[in-house]
Parts: sequence; structure tokens; C-alpha cells
Amino acid sequence: MCGIIAYIGDKNCKDIIINGLKRLEYRGYDSAGIAILIPDNESDKDNTRNKIVVLKQAGKIKDLEESMKNLDFDSHIGIGHTRWATHGAPTQINAHPHTDCTGKIAVVHNGIIENYAEIKEELIKKGHKFISETDTEVLPHLLEEYNNGSPLEAMQKLLKKIKGSGAIVALNSDFPDEIIGARLASPLIVGVGRDGNFLASDIPAVLEHTRNFIIINDFETIRIKKDKVEIFDLDGKLIKRDPFKVNWSITSAEKSGYEDFMQKEIFEQPFGIKETMRGRLIDGDLLFEELNMTEDQIRNLNKIQIIACGTSSHAAMLGKQLIERWARIPVEVEVSSEYRYKNPIVEENCLFIAITQSGETIDTLAAIREAKSKGAKIVAITNVVGSTVARESDSVIYTHAGPEIGVCATKTFTAQIIVMYLMALYFGKVTGNLSKDQYEKIVEEIKFIPNKIQLILNDAEKIKKIADHIYKYRTFLFLGRIFGLPVALEGALKLKEISYIHAEGYAGGEMKHGPIALTDTNTTVVGIVPKDFVYEKMLSNIEEVKARHATILAIATEGDTEIQKYSNYTFYVPSSIEELYGILTIIPLQLLSYYIAKNLGRNVDQPRNLAKSVTVE
Repeated sequence: MCGIIAYIGDKNCKDIIINGLKRLEYRGYDSAGIAILIPDNESDKDNTRNKIVVLKQAGKIKDLEESMKNLDFDSHIGIGHTRWATHGAPTQINAHPHTDCTGKIAVVHNGIIENYAEIKEELIKKGHKFISETDTEVLPHLLEEYNNGSPLEAMQKLLKKIKGSGAIVALNSDFPDEIIGARLASPLIVGVGRDGNFLASDIPAVLEHTRNFIIINDFETIRIKKDKVEIFDLDGKLIKRDPFKVNWSITSAEKSGYEDFMQKEIFEQPFGIKETMRGRLIDGDLLFEELNMTEDQIRNLNKIQIIACGTSSHAAMLGKQLIERWARIPVEVEVSSEYRYKNPIVEENCLFIAITQSGETIDTLAAIREAKSKGAKIVAITNVVGSTVARESDSVIYTHAGPEIGVCATKTFTAQIIVMYLMALYFGKVTGNLSKDQYEKIVEEIKFIPNKIQLILNDAEKIKKIADHIYKYRTFLFLGRIFGLPVALEGALKLKEISYIHAEGYAGGEMKHGPIALTDTNTTVVGIVPKDFVYEKMLSNIEEVKARHATILAIATEGDTEIQKYSNYTFYVPSSIEELYGILTIIPLQLLSYYIAKNLGRNVDQPRNLAKSVTVE
């Protein structure tokens, strides 16, 4: 959720930190701040002392920049933060960084301190003064309380004291050549550069400065200097960990001529899908060594459990249907946030699949830990190399979609679906439930998916024209059946996320069980109606809502003229086998949501109240 960046090195840190914060805007935020350590020559003409200057603003980073215009100083060490409010309103006083009583310690924090109230009460009794409503403010005061001449040791004591989650970064003006950090369940990475070193919540924040990164693990503390990086465990033992190199370029994390990141990422999907298939589907053969499972282990599976949140859960629902159809292995899909609270049953020979685009979703992490404690084998599907979910799983399948900056998942969703197609196909082949002819036909169809998606994107202007006609409607119902149901749910979610219009996704057959009461002249119904084995059933469902005078948009298979008898607007996708319509039909719905939101003047990259990665409960 919140974004953190810190720099120490030879360069002026102001622009580095501000630009880094801008690259973290996609995480969602409502205020921003910066703390810079600068020389204070006025108070002591003979001996230069250091002091921390803190600037923060409610609102956007440009407001923070504006407040810095008249400041004339040069500094080579500083920390910055974008806040997404949890404890306390999104005000200037609640924005980070927060300081201790002396003003010598400044802290930024991403996470929630669950026991902050009792800690705050203890500190107040000891004479500490608090000015904000935040849980974070206890952190600089704890560091002040634990100060014994070593900021690192103070941070290690703090980490043992707090409960909850947090990536924590601190400056201390008495130690002007170092920045201290710690991690507890919230992501924190180190960027190792030539002209200095960085701490950040996410790689894109510092990608323009370095491609060499180190992932910090839970309960680790870190000290960076301009030419040195040291990682320690909770007891102060030095840990050796070499950097890894990312293969993203900075241009891949920029708009590249598109109006928004979301638009760019929608149009990147053919490439992202090719990258996800690369090395896994070669000349008709499926290679899945990264599963870390023998064929006998796959054949002996009694059940598969898939857990995910939000958009990833819709990929999971599609994966369930594919695996059950092609491999005949029973599959359950669970919502991550509910999983660990239900005392889940993990059976013998059960495979546990976790899907998360960021690899840092706190609910999915908690579900993984719960399942592992009960003996489950974990396979992670994620887009972020080195993420916590990837490190805590028995095996990991990377989607290779590239950095996704827009808050709403688009290209990571279709990359997840491709992984589910390949995995289900692989399981079907290994279990022998797919014949050679069936397998080869599916492989051929999957190979053409990127090209078919490109054809849909080439017709984006048609979707835009439809959006221009229907964007003023305030209720949307998305209907689908079988493989179309996850698409309907995802289409409704996308529209809600970026347009703030009331939208719901339903199984077509459920309309008569309540939702049809919502349909009238003020309702748009979006039907997922490809030529599959439930086509006639969907036509019947569409006819029902048309009779209630709803406006109908049908997503149909090219060449289908029958659907035009029922729909006010029709958008066609290329023909395919019915299982693959799931990935083809979501593309026009992504475009529809995008163009409706743009017509309404919404910020599609940073929708209100949302963050890219949900790292707190």
C-alpha cells in the first residue's frame, strides 16, 4: 500500500526521492512526505552539525514538490514516503515521516502496528509527546527510547517489541552516514548502485538508478551506507546475501507514449502472454520443471486447493474449471482472506496453489503459512521475482508479464490465466485424461492466443464508441456461464474499480433468483455469449433482461448474427475452442472499463481507496 524510498550516496537526494515517490504512486496514496538530513551551519559556525528537515503534504506528490521550491540545500541522504491512510485521516500532520521528541530521528513505515495503543500509553507515561493519530508515530519514539549509541540495535529491539506488519526505514541525525531499515511482513528491497544505495518498497522506484537488488526477509534489519550494505538477523548476526539482477528496463515501467499505464498494460498483453509461454510451450511440448513435481506425484493428487484475492481469484476460478475438465482432478477455490480463519483441512496428496500478482499480498501469505503448517505443498504463481510468496513456496511459476504499474490488474491477469491453461493442460497430459489429438488441438489453439488478442486490441476503437454511448448508466450487470462466469466477475470488478459505477457479475442462470429485479431502462447488461455449449442458455438469459428494457452489450464470437436480435451493441472476438474464450472475452471488458472511466474523468492508474499490493489486513 504505502510507498517507501531512501537514498544515501554521492548525488543530491531530493530529486532521487521525489522521482522515486512518483514511481510508487501506483501503490495508492493520499499524502506524501520527505525527510532530508542536511548540515546546520547557522547554529554553530565552527562545528557543522546535522539536522533533519521534514516536509509533508496531504494530497499529491506535486503538492509536496511545490512546498520544496524555496528550499535551497544540498543533501546526499534522505527518506520519502507515500501514505495510504489506515490509522488517522489523510492529513498533513498524519503524513509520514514522523519524528521523535528530539527531532533527531525520522521514520517512514508501510504497514500496521497492531499493539501501537499499548506501546503509545507506555511511552506517554515515560514523557514522550505525540502529535498525530497514526500508529506509525510510536516507532520513532521507540527508537529514541532504545537509543544506546547504535541505531541498528535500537531497530532490532523495536522489531521484537511491535506486533503487526511493517517495512520501516529510519534516519538519525547523530549518524549522518547511514540509513537503518527493517521488515516485518511488508515488502522492502535494497537497490545496490554505483553512486550510492537505496531502500524501497518496490523495484520500479529505483530502477532508473540500478538493476541490482536484494530482497529483505521478515525479521531482518539492514544498514546501508553510500558504499556498503549490511543485513542482520534479529539478534544482530550478519547475513550474507548477494544481489540479483532484474531484466526490466526503465522504459518498461514508463508510459511509452500511451495516455495511461493501464492503457499501455492492456495493449502489452500479447507480448506478456508470449513471454509467459516462452520456455514452457516449445514445439508442442509442455515443460514444467519449475513445478518441482514428479509425474507420479501429479497422478496421485487427490485434490487441488487454489487461494487468491480479487482479480487473481477470478483466474483461480477459471483454473478450477480447466483442471477439472482436462485433468479430472477435484479443485477448490478459496478466498485468501478467509482461509486461515476457518481451520482449513489439508488432505494428503493435496496440492496448494497460491496466485498473487505482487507476491506480497498479506492475506495470501497468511493462507500459505497456514497451509504449510498443516503439511501442504505450495506452488506459487506470481509476477514478481524474489517476492515473499515466491520465497516461502515449495516451487514458483513466474508469469513474466513485466512490471504492472496501474493499480488494476490487466496484463498480470491474462498471464495468470495462461499459466492456468498450461498447468491444466500439463496435468491432463500427465494423468492421461486428454487424448493425443485433444492435447495437440488445445496446444495449437493456445499458440494463437496472442495473435487473437492483438486482433481484439486492433478493434479497440469499436469498444470506445460503445463506451461513449453507455458510460452514463449507473448500474451494470455482467452475465456469463461456465467459462464466462469468471470473466463476468472480472469485468464487473474492473468497472467498479476505475469508474466507481455499481456493477455486479452473475452466473446467467442466477438472474431469475434475484438480480433480474435490478433490470430496467437504467441498466446495462453485458453478456458473455461466445459460441460454446451453453450458448443457447445464455441467449435465453439475455432475452429475459431485454424484456425488462435493459440495454444489452454482447461479447460474442465472430460470425454470430443471431445475437444481434437481442443486443443493442455487439463486440466480436475471434473464434476458438470454448475453454479459451475466457481469456479472449476479458480483453474487450478491460477496454470497456477503461473507456467508460476516461469518459467520466477518472484517474484509471490510481483509483480512489485502492492500492496495487494489499500488504495489510
